Amino acid sequence: MTRTVLTAAALSLLALQAAHAEFALDSRYSDADGDMLADIPTDAAELSDPATLVFAYTPVEDPAVYAEVWQEFLDHMAEVTGKNVQFFPVDSNAAQIEAMRAGRLHVAGFNTGSNPLAVACAGFRPLAMMAADDGSFGYEMEIITHPESGIDDVEGIRGGQMAFTAETSNSGYKAPSALLQAEYNMVAGTDFTPVFSGKHDNSILGVANRDYPAAAIANSVKTRMIEREVVTEDQFKVLYTSETFPTTGYGVAHNLTSELQDKIRQAFFDFDWTGTALEAEFSNSGESQFIEINFADAWSVVRQIDETMGVEYSCS
Repeated sequence: MTRTVLTAAALSLLALQAAHAEFALDSRYSDADGDMLADIPTDAAELSDPATLVFAYTPVEDPAVYAEVWQEFLDHMAEVTGKNVQFFPVDSNAAQIEAMRAGRLHVAGFNTGSNPLAVACAGFRPLAMMAADDGSFGYEMEIITHPESGIDDVEGIRGGQMAFTAETSNSGYKAPSALLQAEYNMVAGTDFTPVFSGKHDNSILGVANRDYPAAAIANSVKTRMIEREVVTEDQFKVLYTSETFPTTGYGVAHNLTSELQDKIRQAFFDFDWTGTALEAEFSNSGESQFIEINFADAWSVVRQIDETMGVEYSCS
């Protein structure tokens, strides 16, 4: 297995500029304090204080599993906020972003690659991330194959097929695309045939079942699937492992009242994971608490990758 630092290699090779100056919110939002997040409206008519809070976790293969995983946390949020809290299954990153932009989604976990788009186009205000007991956090992008593929290294993908998840995904598309172009001079559609599975779970299952010869995935998802015995370690060969990226960011819609946002924040940071389904699921990838995050800092490398890929935060 090869472990490479993506920012030191792919990003520096592409002579990136800092992405901070390129990032901008949609015109419907303001950022008077310069924290790169949509401000909470000052006009009371623009504020929202719904009787039911709708929560969505980043798209997964089986949303019903995660509805159960999150239920104890959502019950805790309901107690802290005094609101009903409803789990909303989403089938794509785009649908999740659109739901928040339209005011139908109030609290969410957006995956790494979707975070900047959700912030820019949906007024998402990330506030928390899962972390280990020692405060460390993140996951690595892996390029994987199956043992019978005949692929021994990343160069072996050339001329064949490679699965990505979705174009908004950091580890499922943007980071591996930047890597392949910068370090291996391989461009999708020219040097290999890209296919899109829609989700990390689908890509992982696709490789395990030999539907895809190779795929780019988040290894935290693979780890949890192995722990749930959905797949086994021996079904994969890892061709590449990146540096550590920030994982799913959890936060709120910008137009919730400041009092409600404070209560939701409290629900994240005083939730006791001990003995919960959340602990059982996410301890498989070394996560056991929520920690506070800063979007400008934590997602700097992701915005740099977006700039590398020529990503425009189109909010139409």
